[in-house]
Amino acid sequence: MTAKSAAAAARPTVYGYPRQGRNRELKKAIEGYWKGRVTADALRGTAADMRRENWRQLADAGVHEVPTGDFSYYDHVLDTTVMVGAIPERHRTAVAADALDGYFAMARGTQEVAPLEMTKWFDTNYHYLVPELGPDTAFAADPAKQVGEVKEALALGLAARPVLVGPVTYLLLSKPAPGVPAGFDPLTLLDRLLPVYAEVLADLRAAGAEWVQLDEPALVQDRTPAELNAAERAYRELGSLTDRPRLLVASYFDRLGEALPLLAKAPVEGLALDFTGAAAANLDALAAAGGLPGKRLVAGVVNGRNVWVNDLTASLSTLGTLLGLADRVDVAASCSLLHVPLDAAAERDIDPQLLRWLAFARQKTAEIATLAKGLSQGTGAIAAELAANRADLAARADSPVTRDPAVRARAAAVTEADARRSQPYAERTAAQRAHLGLPLLPTTTIGSFPQTAELRTARAELRAGRIDPAGYEERIRAEIQEVIAFQEKSGLDVLVHGEPERNDMVQYFAEQLTGCLATQHGWVQSYGTRYVRPPILAGDISRPEPMTVRWTTYAQSLTDRPVKGMLTGPVTMLAWSFVRDDQPLGDTARQVALALRDEVDDLEAAGSSVIQVDEPALRETLPLRAADRAAYLAWATEAFRLSTSGVRPDTQIHTHMCYAEFGDVVQAIDDLDADVISLEAARSRMQVARELASHGYPREAGPGVYDIHSPRVPSAEEAAELLRTGLEAIPAERLWVNPDCGLKTRGWPETRSSLESLVAAARTVRGELATS
Repeated sequence: MTAKSAAAAARPTVYGYPRQGRNRELKKAIEGYWKGRVTADALRGTAADMRRENWRQLADAGVHEVPTGDFSYYDHVLDTTVMVGAIPERHRTAVAADALDGYFAMARGTQEVAPLEMTKWFDTNYHYLVPELGPDTAFAADPAKQVGEVKEALALGLAARPVLVGPVTYLLLSKPAPGVPAGFDPLTLLDRLLPVYAEVLADLRAAGAEWVQLDEPALVQDRTPAELNAAERAYRELGSLTDRPRLLVASYFDRLGEALPLLAKAPVEGLALDFTGAAAANLDALAAAGGLPGKRLVAGVVNGRNVWVNDLTASLSTLGTLLGLADRVDVAASCSLLHVPLDAAAERDIDPQLLRWLAFARQKTAEIATLAKGLSQGTGAIAAELAANRADLAARADSPVTRDPAVRARAAAVTEADARRSQPYAERTAAQRAHLGLPLLPTTTIGSFPQTAELRTARAELRAGRIDPAGYEERIRAEIQEVIAFQEKSGLDVLVHGEPERNDMVQYFAEQLTGCLATQHGWVQSYGTRYVRPPILAGDISRPEPMTVRWTTYAQSLTDRPVKGMLTGPVTMLAWSFVRDDQPLGDTARQVALALRDEVDDLEAAGSSVIQVDEPALRETLPLRAADRAAYLAWATEAFRLSTSGVRPDTQIHTHMCYAEFGDVVQAIDDLDADVISLEAARSRMQVARELASHGYPREAGPGVYDIHSPRVPSAEEAAELLRTGLEAIPAERLWVNPDCGLKTRGWPETRSSLESLVAAARTVRGELATS
């Protein structure tokens, strides 16, 4: 096929779409179902309505082939676990009794049964439910969801492309089930899994699907020869099936590397590749592999993970180079649009000139359609769009919003000494223990307490003008009083003020920093029904005035016990925001670190002896390729130390991380030089404690003993057993007792009971240590 005819065939498409609805209708329906206010049929009806709305939006934008199967009640990896019948033994009874309730039990757990472990989806802030597999796992096809959604789309007169997690990625994301030897490799189950995928593919073809997309993002990571051989075998076998749709194998988030020539030669009909950021290297690699003669290429040239408008001219240049490398070139975003908000047009509080710099899912879909039109019909067909795009890009580059000379001069003047504490840890810890006087196995929480309906209502009333600032602040004071009183009564040793004034741990700070934009409707799914509104870091960052000192000081005035100052760290500020793409990430991190350093210094001056700077995203943002990690960790750990190194030796610096695989960053955790780190550990049964011990981590740590992402209340003995397991790896004089994460999403009744169990467990184990 000639380049001209390939261009003529170019069409717009997407890999997936935001699934919450314009007003988070799905969240409201699911949470209503959990509370018994919404029936199962009503929930299914809401979901069906939202799928139809998404597909119609895409079709109206010119997308000829809508994705199906990307919609989920909770998580698409959990959906895959159901599709292949890999239900954990402990959940089989619940799933058999009621498929929907059993599904949610796997996601959230029940009082009797623990949920699946949850961790980050590659280097995003999306969380997936980790499949649990073992040598005895018996797969069985259950494609009812996937088949049903294809039929829904076809009934609307739309072409439908089901999107499935590919078999290799599914196994590589899995872990050994409880009781299975840790050395078990789920990839050894590939030959058992492939016939199930074959059955699903046949069912999808019978339902009317002409193409099926198999997502294999795990192949953009460094892979062993055995793993690459498994991928080659998987797609040789699936491609050789006679009863199947055409197959589109998709990768995203980074360059495909060694797997690209392997997939290019596989007997599948198409590849979808990311050509943004580091993945731009896919262009040269594809040419070196000889292109995709006779195959379809879906070119991800619009960044699906950030919110800045596309450089249409640059993308057209990339697309033009790709012509001739494939039988057909279609245009797409780099990944599913799940990772960006739905519609920038809904934002009324952002300056219209600045709003022109932004593209959410609907705007990105329009960009994709414009690029496909330009590729097919020539640039003359989109001349007006190209001119407007060039003007928007120039306006952003020249705007005073993006450049602050004072901020840049301060960042340039930073020295290595600015990012080091004045004394080593061994000397600091002695001063801190003398100053704080804490018991063995000190107890604390991570920071937030339940964000009640009353608190959310108060914020809404303040925004609407129904209460004045004085009335709002009175409600915040009352909440802090209740939180402090409860913690004192329950026996916690280091307290928090509960963060009732904070809407989100990143957004709250971004709204008080220069250079940041806040959205009103920019919701993005983090996990399940948890949605966040990531701020947009649009320009140089500074802190005009203290952000947290007032409420922390008030809380400290209510108690003699230490109250932690609570901040979000610089790496997490970047990771959980839409960060600017016009300068290196390390430069932005240094600016944020200096703003936080001012806040840390002010907290200490106001009397805070314990200050926590959370970095849950440190592991999440780790580059997917090992060759890129050293540079990232260098600026990431420097930014944390720059935030925290200006305090006295007897001020104790804490940090917190959660819901990630920490083994790859243990040295970086050490390099942070925090005095205490708290980490998620309950679902993984203290795995991180063992990883810290294996590394020889010398500081204090609090691996969590209470899983806050489940509604179940742990007993005191259950928490004590986890604590004893932690003591096998971390000595008692360096072990803290805390939940996995903040308590913002929990209700007060379960919070009270769970923290009482936590404190009782600490007392029990202290007593055991005293008599041993």
